[in-house]
Amino acid sequence: MVFNIVLFGAPGSGKGTQSTLLAEKFGLVHLSTGDLLRAEVQKGSSLGIQIDSYISKGNLVPDNLIVDMLAAVLDSNEGAKGFIFDGFPRTTDQAAALKKMLAVKGTDVALMINLSVGEEELINRLLYRGISSGRTDDNYETIQHRIKVYHEKTAPVKAFYESLGCAVDIDGTGSLSEIFERIQSAVNAVINT
Repeated sequence: MVFNIVLFGAPGSGKGTQSTLLAEKFGLVHLSTGDLLRAEVQKGSSLGIQIDSYISKGNLVPDNLIVDMLAAVLDSNEGAKGFIFDGFPRTTDQAAALKKMLAVKGTDVALMINLSVGEEELINRLLYRGISSGRTDDNYETIQHRIKVYHEKTAPVKAFYESLGCAVDIDGTGSLSEIFERIQSAVNAVINT
C-alpha cells in the first residue's frame, strides 16, 4: 500500500523540517514543491524565470506549472512506499488535481497534517531563516504577503481534506522533537487502523 501524507501549514510552520524527519522515519519520498521550484529557478531555464517572477513577489506559482512538475516527479519515483507532499497543494484546485493524479496510480492522500503556529511566531521564524539561509523570499514585506496569501488561498485546502475525513491539526510549537512526536503519533494512528 502506498501511504501519502500532505504536510500543511503556513509559511514558517516547519513543514520542510518535519517532512524530512517523516520521510526518514517512514521511508517515504519527500516532495518539497518549494525546493523543486527553487531548483528550477537555479537552472535559469525559461520555466525557472517564469517561476521566479511569482516566487520573488511572494505569489503562488500557477497550478498548471506545479501539477505538471509534480506529475513528472511522481512518475520518476514509481515503486515508492509513499510520498510526503510539503508545500502542495496550496489551493483547492491543486488538492483536486492531486486527488485525481493519485487516483490514476490507485492511491490517495491517507493523512493531511496541519501544523498550527501563531502568526507572530511564523514571522520570527521566517525572518531568522532569511538571515541564516539567505533566502530572498524571507524578508519582512514578502513574509507578510505570503502569510496573507496563505490565509486567502491556501487555508481553504484544510476544509477540502476535512471533508474527506483525513485531516488532523497538530500544534507546531515547541521543540523539533516534541512536534515530531505529535506528528508521528498521528501517522501511527492512521497506519494502525
